[in-house]
Amino acid sequence: AAHAHSPPQHAQYGPCALRAMSVMEALELLDGLVDESDPDVDFPNSYHAYQTAEGIRRAHPDKDWFQLAGLLHDLGKVLALFGEPQ
Repeated sequence: AAHAHSPPQHAQYGPCALRAMSVMEALELLDGLVDESDPDVDFPNSYHAYQTAEGIRRAHPDKDWFQLAGLLHDLGKVLALFGEPQ
């Protein structure tokens, strides 16, 4: 399958040289972002990640990979804090 990112972005972010962080740190950073797709939400962005993962866990307790995907699905939005458009 073709890679979805353009070559300049892949070159810039592929090596992960901008900043190293844990998943938990990235989730905390997302809490400081106003999501353009949902600007009126009054709870932190990490809450949505946990809510999604928990909903998947209840519906699919045997699919831990799916639960993890629910937790991580919005982490790419952290790039908006480094100048990328949402």
